[in-house]
Amino acid sequence: TDTSEKGLEALIARSLVDDAGYVPGDPKDYDRDHAVDVPKLLAFLRGTQPEAVTQLGLEDDAKRLKFLHRLQGEVARRGVIDVLRSGVKDGPVSVELFFGTPSAANAKAVELHAANIFSVTRQLRYAKDGGAQSLDMATFINGLPISTFELKNSLTKQTVADAVEQFKRDRDPREALFKFGRCVVHFAVDDAEVRMCTHLKGKESWFLPFNKGWND
Repeated sequence: TDTSEKGLEALIARSLVDDAGYVPGDPKDYDRDHAVDVPKLLAFLRGTQPEAVTQLGLEDDAKRLKFLHRLQGEVARRGVIDVLRSGVKDGPVSVELFFGTPSAANAKAVELHAANIFSVTRQLRYAKDGGAQSLDMATFINGLPISTFELKNSLTKQTVADAVEQFKRDRDPREALFKFGRCVVHFAVDDAEVRMCTHLKGKESWFLPFNKGWND
């Protein structure tokens, strides 16, 4: 049994992949300037909206960069939840970023929902200045970051309180990934407890319990 922090990280990531249908992400795929896993975003758009990919010219580097700027602006203005629900418009082109739970009778909707890409990336380096700071883990939907994780293991004499302190002390809320509305939630986790925060504000960050319990 691996009782290290990395062991807990591997266990959670493996559970998401094996039990929840996530795919592994590669930290090298993360665009620090736009806070997006670009290959996952492109794979989702190619698989569900190839016409939009063609119209926007997303296979061209310059045009793809323009779209990423547009997407970043919409997330900053409206928040990631609204962008996932309502998509974005770039000129005359409407782009869906997520397909919600369908009714079983709607075969096309079922197909589109199945095309959503849920991914988990370990040791995500996020600093826009190219620094080596990394998160233990982050999850994405179709390339857009949804949650971040700082993990601790009490067997190594650190607990969820240390993870909370790390978010407050070491995670700059001015970084794209940590700006309000960019992620849905930030999780502090150890092998016994989970705490959550939706708005990182340095020392003023407020973490609430997110414990589901076990056998009542």
